Amino acid sequence: MKSLTEIKNEVSRLAERIGAPAKIWPTYGKSEDFARPHIEVDSRGYHYVVVERGEEFQRITTQDLDELLCKIFQNITFSLACDYELAHRVENQDCRRSVFRHQIELLSKISLAWAERESERQEEVLRQHPFDDNSDARVRLSKQVGWKMACERFPLLTQKG
Repeated sequence: MKSLTEIKNEVSRLAERIGAPAKIWPTYGKSEDFARPHIEVDSRGYHYVVVERGEEFQRITTQDLDELLCKIFQNITFSLACDYELAHRVENQDCRRSVFRHQIELLSKISLAWAERESERQEEVLRQHPFDDNSDARVRLSKQVGWKMACERFPLLTQKG
């Protein structure tokens, strides 16, 4: 079992590969709250914990350091990919097209296996919630003519089953 210091050093080393600033890394040993993940280590294993408004929102426990690091970098790369998409926004394009693509590019710089895992997760998300390039146009139009008419002009996508 690696110590919190050893984990922090490994996160730092890997984060450097993708230019991830320390402000988006997890904290170690205690929560800063506000949904910023923190890492704990005890006899049961490694814990990836998210606390929001004083309530534990998520806890993933594993004995596998690689699994912990993968989870940490899924979060870090998602944050970086969202920042990238915002800076390079394409009008009338589902923002997830850019976010998902950029996240895979970043993860690939660290671990091809992690990139593949995330790609599979993204594919599952898209099976349930396909890209919708008309969502922005639908919202803008709905402010003028109402939701029903906006959906007639830009139909909502139905789930593929």
